[in-house]
Amino acid sequence: MFEPTTRLGRIAILWRGDETARRSVSPETSRFKAVFAALADVGVDAEPVVYEDDVLDAVRSQLATLDGVLVWVNPIHEGRNRANLDALLREVAARGVWVSAHPDVILKMGTKEVLHRTRMMSWGSDTALYRTLDQMRVELPLRLAAGPRVIKRNRGNGGQGVWKVEALVSPPTRPTVRVLDATGDVSEDVALDEFLQRCIEYFEDGSVIDQPFQARLSEGVVRCYMAGDRCAGFGYHRVKALVDAPAARAQAGPRLYTDKEDPRFQGLRRLMEDEWTPQLTSLLDIPSSDLPMIWDADFMLGPPRSDGTDSYVLGEINVSSVFPIPDEAPAEIARRVANRLQSKL
Repeated sequence: MFEPTTRLGRIAILWRGDETARRSVSPETSRFKAVFAALADVGVDAEPVVYEDDVLDAVRSQLATLDGVLVWVNPIHEGRNRANLDALLREVAARGVWVSAHPDVILKMGTKEVLHRTRMMSWGSDTALYRTLDQMRVELPLRLAAGPRVIKRNRGNGGQGVWKVEALVSPPTRPTVRVLDATGDVSEDVALDEFLQRCIEYFEDGSVIDQPFQARLSEGVVRCYMAGDRCAGFGYHRVKALVDAPAARAQAGPRLYTDKEDPRFQGLRRLMEDEWTPQLTSLLDIPSSDLPMIWDADFMLGPPRSDGTDSYVLGEINVSSVFPIPDEAPAEIARRVANRLQSKL
């Protein structure tokens, strides 16, 4: 444990905001106030940086004076992406500023393509990857013949670009599907070609991911929060997204947070810490030290195992902007940041 008087370095906590947010920003009133406080407790000085593309040069100058930066910015926000920010982060990282999560790490583990790259792990499923619309047009109908699928845009957040797709009995000359947008409430029946046209823009991200729909989705989703390679807590909630049944949708509720010792999730914790995270870093060629300070993995319940325990199917990994987080997570983040800065002394 570090003495509070031992100062290990200076970092930024960066998030997106407008000019009004920049003028009023304060560590004590920001949504990251618990992270600021935890960092101070372990001897790390942190300052807020409110980013938007129009202040890129000012942010570059500010980051150049610091030892590191923790970044909370979604891939897509109100029509804006992270292209300019990611270029800036790569630039400052090349000059010796430590960045978490580094954009290159996000591209490896924080896009939906990770579901395809890790499909052979025990958290995996029969996941397909489409590089072109023509490939999707040929292969998707064959997979739909076996049951409903979930189509996912490679980069997105908040359910944007995620669809449940189910084949309907229809003439072979005009195949029809039932689709449900993860951000909507009502499914609709459309021609397959019409749905494919909706997906054209998704290929701007390089690929579209196709997973089998998990029948137990309505039972809830477990989110495992990780600080580097150690569990930092859990979240659990019953979801509305992609759930058709009105009764199941009525049971949906907010995510409930709990600490890493929650007895319900110790099997998942052991899998994440001892098996899946080492496999993930090996498959993706990510040094353990480069794992984000905070990231999470969302799991749906898969078929019960032979011993009656639950299996888990990975739905996505979130890296770019993991927040809110369990109450215990800021301390886990702070400890890992302190260790990282101390290794540079």
